[in-house]
Amino acid sequence: MLNIGLIGLGFMGRTHLDNYLRLEKEGVPIRVTAICDIDPDKLEGRATGGNIDTSSGEAADFGRFRKYGSVEEMLREERLDAVDIALPTYLHKDTAIRCLEAGLHVLCEKPMAPSAADCEAMIQAAEASGKQLMIGQCLRFWPAYEYLKDIVDRKPFGRVTSASFFRGSGTPTWGPWLLERDKSGGALLDMHVHDTDVVNWLFGVPVAVSCQALNVIPGSGYDIVSTNYRYGDGKVVNAQVDWTLQGDFGFEMSYRVNFEGGNLLFRGGAVRVNPNDGAGYDAELPEDQGYYFELKYFAETLIAGRALDAATPRSTQETIRIIEAEIASASASGEWVAVQR
Repeated sequence: MLNIGLIGLGFMGRTHLDNYLRLEKEGVPIRVTAICDIDPDKLEGRATGGNIDTSSGEAADFGRFRKYGSVEEMLREERLDAVDIALPTYLHKDTAIRCLEAGLHVLCEKPMAPSAADCEAMIQAAEASGKQLMIGQCLRFWPAYEYLKDIVDRKPFGRVTSASFFRGSGTPTWGPWLLERDKSGGALLDMHVHDTDVVNWLFGVPVAVSCQALNVIPGSGYDIVSTNYRYGDGKVVNAQVDWTLQGDFGFEMSYRVNFEGGNLLFRGGAVRVNPNDGAGYDAELPEDQGYYFELKYFAETLIAGRALDAATPRSTQETIRIIEAEIASASASGEWVAVQR
């Protein structure tokens, strides 16, 4: 039995909890035994929703969990095998290091940390503890993006010639820290990091980036972002984010990737495959979201005693290095900035 403690019960923490409870019902030998949050209301199940519907449709019984208002108290009193950290970004490094030093495996929500230096400290702590650290870059487990990854790797349509990624929503209201640049990094680090990570996962670290970005909300950092990524083979790659799309816009994530022999379009939850020499068709994809597959992988891999080799700390640290170059480029009005290796 894998005993898990969940730290942070905001939008993403509740999403993780719902999926762990589903996995328990499906027979995966795990149990969330303890939950931790400084907000007493969240410990009783009163949390704010986010920009995407992640609910399982079933109400969790919060009476079954042991509840803590501090990480130190939970680590002192609980016998855990792993923790899931779903705290604000600025708390990731210190909390992850404390849990690793306590001898626990750690799943830490994205983004890994505000800086590559913070990421390095987390990696060093994991190596010193002998415990495993995984980062919750959920698009690496999202069916539409896994499908794209398979096509890029297998090359049934040849090499990629261009790729465009988009993510957008209204301004987040489920946590005031999200609109404080020093705590969240703004849309560039909190939201755009999903697509930067996909670019890294699909194509590797780019040579350089050119990023244009705009601050709309006072104090929040960059809220609207468009980044071009330079690769040695000349393919044209761009990713955009905008979390100022108010009114009835809702939430959108999409991509368009062109290959020598066809193209893929992801929009509205469906992937359309368009071969150059044949009729287009819709890809067959699982209905579940990436959160479910991510947590299933994390739990089952630890139970089996295997290495967590998806969303590894080194790979996701590379993503933060790319983000740092994007921020530098945005601050220089879009000048090309080399990505540090």
